Amino acid sequence: MPQASGPESAPRRVTIRDVAARAGVSIATVSRVLGGTYPPAPVTRSKVLRAVRDLDYVANPHARALSGASSKTIAIVLNSVISPYYAHVAQGVQAEAARHDRLCLIGTTAGDAARELATVRLMREEGADAVILVGNVVDDAEYKARMTEYAHALAAAGSQLVLCGRPPLGTDAPSIGVEFDNTGGARAAASHLLSAGHERILYVGHRAGYTTSEGRIAGYREALAAFGVAHDPALEIEAASLERSEGYRLMKRRLQDGPPDFTAVFAANDLVAAGALRALRENGLRVPQDISLIGYDDLPPAEDIGLTTVHVPHEELGRTAARLVLERGSGTAEARHVMLGTHIVVRDTVRPAVRRR
Repeated sequence: MPQASGPESAPRRVTIRDVAARAGVSIATVSRVLGGTYPPAPVTRSKVLRAVRDLDYVANPHARALSGASSKTIAIVLNSVISPYYAHVAQGVQAEAARHDRLCLIGTTAGDAARELATVRLMREEGADAVILVGNVVDDAEYKARMTEYAHALAAAGSQLVLCGRPPLGTDAPSIGVEFDNTGGARAAASHLLSAGHERILYVGHRAGYTTSEGRIAGYREALAAFGVAHDPALEIEAASLERSEGYRLMKRRLQDGPPDFTAVFAANDLVAAGALRALRENGLRVPQDISLIGYDDLPPAEDIGLTTVHVPHEELGRTAARLVLERGSGTAEARHVMLGTHIVVRDTVRPAVRRR
């Protein structure tokens, strides 16, 4: 993908004239080959398509609109469509897109960078108004470079990169960022437990390096410091995933060596909390009478099990991402970065700490 040489320079859009020159044919021939309006000689068609690939050519979206070929779409690229987190964000994008008479295209990557690149390229070639990338990432130098390349390539094609639930790229990349106060929500959740007298709080589900996970454990640690409670790394459990089965496995393993050395559990999300709850009950521990439990996200199964948790505005996250794109240039939405708030939902799984002898 073409990339800008610096923050002040934008890549020149490759035109149909460039393709014609590279292929050694007329502009009309290129137009006919790409439009499929006449069957050219195989050699000619091959030359044109090779030039298109070499130059990374994408048809001018404004010309496509004039010809009635505009796709009027927004693309959403997710790690998974099974997770409630991604499903609710996608629903928010869909609702806002429908309000603006746009269709949604959904692609999944399973977190694979190569599949993400292929999906972004496809959506760019389809002339999507925007490509919204959703999900937890490792925010390292390689990731930033890849996102910056996406942003410039999409902008050159008249599209827009939107990072949803991910940290912003900064002013050098033409992108929009929408996220929620991950750290603030975790700080509030841990403070809720600390205010109830819990000082031995087991954090279950940390995934080192991932932005969402790092934000949440940072809030947990900040709350401990604010209450004057010593940080104990032994109370932080790493996870391979954030699924219900992993929460169950981790809690079962923790309880193998005898009575719990904690009075409360802070789960990295509601699925982990549900798995941990099952393991606690199987070991004869009652929630909240013996162990208090708090989750994060406020998605199924939180309400069903009466889980105290942190509410994340998932659908609003998706709606805001789509709105910022669809209202750009109208004077009503000029923000490049938006931070949405979070709050605790108090249900039935937290009680004052029981002092053990």
